[in-house]
Amino acid sequence: MAAEEPWPELELAERERRRELLLTGPGLEERVRAAGGRLPPRLFTLPLLHYLEVSGCGSLREPGPGLAQGLPQLHSLVLRRNALGPGLNPELGPLPALRVLDLSGNALEALPPGQGLGPAEPPGLPQLQSLNLSGNRLRELPADLARCAPRLQTLNLTGNCLDCFPAALFQPGALPLLSELAAADNCLRELSPDIAHLASLKTLDLSNNQLSEIPAELADCPKLRELSLRGNQLKDKRLDKMVHGCQTKSVLEYLRVGGRGRGKGRGKAEGAEREESGKKRRERKQRKESSEGAGSEAARPLLLRVLPASASPAPMTVSVSPEVKDVRPYIVGAVVRGMDLQAGDALKRFLTSQTKLHEDMCARRTAATIATHDLGAIKGPLLYGARPPQELKIVPLGRREAKAKDLVRQLQLEAEEQRKQKRRQNVSGLHRYLHLLDGKENYPCLVDADGDVISFPPITNSEKTKIKKTTSDLFLEVTSAASLQICKDVMDALILKMAEINKSTLENKEGDALSDSEGDATAGQPPGPRTHVGAGPDGAAPLLVEQVRVVDLEGGLKVLYPSRTDLEAAAAHVTVVR
Repeated sequence: MAAEEPWPELELAERERRRELLLTGPGLEERVRAAGGRLPPRLFTLPLLHYLEVSGCGSLREPGPGLAQGLPQLHSLVLRRNALGPGLNPELGPLPALRVLDLSGNALEALPPGQGLGPAEPPGLPQLQSLNLSGNRLRELPADLARCAPRLQTLNLTGNCLDCFPAALFQPGALPLLSELAAADNCLRELSPDIAHLASLKTLDLSNNQLSEIPAELADCPKLRELSLRGNQLKDKRLDKMVHGCQTKSVLEYLRVGGRGRGKGRGKAEGAEREESGKKRRERKQRKESSEGAGSEAARPLLLRVLPASASPAPMTVSVSPEVKDVRPYIVGAVVRGMDLQAGDALKRFLTSQTKLHEDMCARRTAATIATHDLGAIKGPLLYGARPPQELKIVPLGRREAKAKDLVRQLQLEAEEQRKQKRRQNVSGLHRYLHLLDGKENYPCLVDADGDVISFPPITNSEKTKIKKTTSDLFLEVTSAASLQICKDVMDALILKMAEINKSTLENKEGDALSDSEGDATAGQPPGPRTHVGAGPDGAAPLLVEQVRVVDLEGGLKVLYPSRTDLEAAAAHVTVVR
């Protein structure tokens, strides 16, 4: 019994039959070290677990026996930023229900066959969809990886020491569902023509490797839309230039017609380059006339960087009180840093996009409600709960402080006046959402550490945290009485829209800067570099999305956003770096 005392999280999870468990923090190091660098055996006696995360533990060298046998319902296993390696022993499989496996940021050097992820026959991970092995020291992949995880959709190998892919990975039918393959920052020297057998591949990142040739067969990948080959040692100088300045479509066309020195094909490629250059000039000219035109079709994607809550110096946490369960039980939060709302009409577009999401995706706030806050005006941690209307006080946007009971009554009187003046039943503004509070004895609210109510969903948020042009760091919340998944879906859509707005703002600035630099060059001065503060390696300005933990009053994890499976829709035009 004494050996179990240092693990109160396990006792709580067992007693409350929890499906999610997060083990992290400074105290974890000592406990894992005392257990011989492994996880405690008692952990593998929680058969109801769907989500397990153990992160940031430099003492954890192997998961320990019993993982596969004791957690048959596990959907997500996150073991990032530990000390796993150099190999994995014992196997992680079979885990018949596992969909997400994150082993990033460890010290793995190899996953040898039959010793890495699980047996290949029958498949040890038959439902695995996402595998993250980034930030390790892998020199090779197991030859039977595809047979071990035949339903793999996303494979992240960024930041390892791989010099080639196993041949079996690209065999016909090996990975029929693989849509994203990231292997940037490795030592890859060649790419097999068999990659064309990845029929579902949409995104391929092979940047910063040692590739000298790109097989023409790559153009035969029927769904490939995003391709990055920058930072390689391509012998074809024309291709090397194109991968830095042209869209994926033009690069694939160049490969399709045969590349350099192929006569007719070269002419087509040059024509594609000219067409691409002309298109960029037209886009620069039209940006100021149509802000929406600078969206997902631009050549360079914007980066979204996800910072785990465990890596944040001051992570935001939302505690949920039990009384909100019968009122509006679901909430998801996120912190977004690096938003530029000062230029042009960026703030107006941001607020308009929020309104549009409320109308469409949120079904006029009946499915979910969004609230956005100036992070600098908030003191955490936050408490999400429910209060009687006569006790809940808030300073609503554009109004004076009022009790919720009085605010609702005032809005009802305004709605009646609107109907009389317009001689119709429809009303506008906040008045449209009053019916969502009908029959509620308590009203939901989000309260900061100062005791101020900063949000009263689904009606309004506080003047205290109002977004301004100078706001660059935001706290986002989505609440719902319907489901947690709708909260996540709406949050995904909101963050991706913010990425598009920031992208458009950056491109407008670059367009102006380009015009200025061209004027300088005309006057005999060389143009300055086209850079942006905080730009990523390809010049894109990243938004930083910090994870927010939603917990119960005892600290038990309820929701972690964004998790590995969130923001998946970003792949088409936003690069998510985790």
